[in-house]
Amino acid sequence: MSVNVPYDPTLSRCWWSGSSGKRPDPLMVVYHDDEWGMPCHDDVELFERLALESFQAGLSWSTILRKRAAFRAAFQGFDPAVVAAFDDADRDRLMADASIVRNRAKIDATIGNAAGWLALAAEFGSADAYLATMFPPPPTRLTLDATAADIPVTTDASDRLSADLRRRGFRFVGSTIVYSFVQSVGLVDDHLPGCFRYVG
Repeated sequence: MSVNVPYDPTLSRCWWSGSSGKRPDPLMVVYHDDEWGMPCHDDVELFERLALESFQAGLSWSTILRKRAAFRAAFQGFDPAVVAAFDDADRDRLMADASIVRNRAKIDATIGNAAGWLALAAEFGSADAYLATMFPPPPTRLTLDATAADIPVTTDASDRLSADLRRRGFRFVGSTIVYSFVQSVGLVDDHLPGCFRYVG
């Protein structure tokens, strides 16, 4: 499927965006430009991003981006209050939906994690406020001499967040998934020097 999403091909970007390749994926490039590493404070959007990172496990992020609209429709906008109330009929509906990733364990985890997200908001005032206790602002940034090899897969902070989420009953929140999530929502800023989004 061809996706035509406008972006500026003259800008320098992080290598993983694929913008300098022979056949760039516009969805990946625009995601890099407009979302990845940009601070997000909306609890619903934060839940969506965590859920999508969980579904991505074992797949390419490009696959998830191409299914994102379908995921949003299937999970009714990823409103955690709505998702937490999903029942067996909803589970069957999701498993029958070929437009999303049909993985029973991930679907069950997302429904359970929605209830956990609501509990975080009740305890801390918002899930965003909870995340700030684990990754206090401002976000850490790479040094001017950093390379792709300096970007970690996990950190001590992602280990702590992962462990605390699992203690609270969350699933599919291993440290690698959690670190990808915090990169995505700007709790850390791993844009590389040379990228137009880099802030030194």
